Amino acid sequence: MQAMAVQHRVMTTDAQSARVLLVSANREEINMPVWPLGIACVAAAARQAGHDVTILDLIQHSDPLIALEKVIEECGPDVIGVSVRNIDDQCMRNTMFYLDDAKRIIAHCKKVSSAPVVLGGPGYSIFPESALRYLGADAGIPGEGEAAFPELAGLLKGGSRFTGIYPPVAKTAEMRPIVKNLDRFPLPEPSLIPTEAYAGSDFLMPVQTRRGCPFACSYCSTPVIEGRTVRSRSPEMVVSWLSDCVRSGIKKFYFVDNTFNLPESYALELCEAMIRARLNISWRCILYPCRLKKKLVEAMALAGCTEVSLGAESGSEQMLAALNKEFSPGDFRHAADLLARYRMRRNGFLLLGGPGETMQTVEESLRFADSLDLDALKITIGIRIYPNTELALLAARDCLIAPDEDLLRPRFYMAQGLEPGLSELVNTWKANRPNWIV
Repeated sequence: MQAMAVQHRVMTTDAQSARVLLVSANREEINMPVWPLGIACVAAAARQAGHDVTILDLIQHSDPLIALEKVIEECGPDVIGVSVRNIDDQCMRNTMFYLDDAKRIIAHCKKVSSAPVVLGGPGYSIFPESALRYLGADAGIPGEGEAAFPELAGLLKGGSRFTGIYPPVAKTAEMRPIVKNLDRFPLPEPSLIPTEAYAGSDFLMPVQTRRGCPFACSYCSTPVIEGRTVRSRSPEMVVSWLSDCVRSGIKKFYFVDNTFNLPESYALELCEAMIRARLNISWRCILYPCRLKKKLVEAMALAGCTEVSLGAESGSEQMLAALNKEFSPGDFRHAADLLARYRMRRNGFLLLGGPGETMQTVEESLRFADSLDLDALKITIGIRIYPNTELALLAARDCLIAPDEDLLRPRFYMAQGLEPGLSELVNTWKANRPNWIV
């Protein structure tokens, strides 16, 4: 079913204006601290709608509860929004479950304030009902929040006692309202959330130019979060925002679009606009390794791209088909070789242990990855099972999970009979390859 285009009204009257506190609950820094782009976008939209917005980024505070209490005392919010970025670290061994920290944050909000607490963020959006129950918040907005949160904040300020998922139709991913015209909402000013805590040679300012993924990879939660309809910001708006960032001193960026090269015409138009603007920046992105053309890669290089993440996931034709990938090992090799010619750093990924995986397909994938001479390779053993995915159906069929299991607590797919041999084999290969990460 096609997701509906959102038609929420924009509120501007004083009666509908609320004092809003938006809290980024993410404190994860395993790979690198991530500037909270999503909550910054919601904050910018809420300010545009006339709300008085305060933002608290908990990654910048050593004691999150003290910081939370102080900000609540200072701003006296009518509504508190809490963004949940990750549920867990997606690692099958010694899994880190992040929701207990978020639960403590929400409980403290309720202890020191009578304001209703509204959940959002990509992690929450995968589990809208079960995460809302577990975390004990009052309401939740799965999916995009730029339109829905300002509207709900106005309703709550006006005396509504709404609880549950907002809008109520959003319980299923297929029925969640989507914003077709992304230019309708502003990209956030970097000053909304100070970047000092992220300063350093590795800091990359996240940029999102597109939302939605048309692919149906068997394990992926992105269509649940963003929908399957691809929507784009205008290249002019993106380049204008990048220029503002450059003037504020930011020169390194990470395009977090799921597939930067698709649609190809848009990617090329965006790169050409960046070249004309002479931004003098460096950036990285994520490419889908299919139908990658020299013209686009050349434009990416001229626009400042220095690093690319490529999800091979497998080097086995059999496993690529099982994961619903729409490319072959040959497509991936072509993409990797083309990027190397333009001196871009290439990061690859393997997902091992999925349905149909055998030791033979694992060895095929390892040999394939080794032959590419990538700059870095991240190997994941076992695949996190998310609800409303084909992998969840297969896991239930194979009796790895119960058919009605909500999967909030991490569960992983591992093909029968592979462990412990799979881990031992991967560690043997990794021993002489320092650029491989397991």
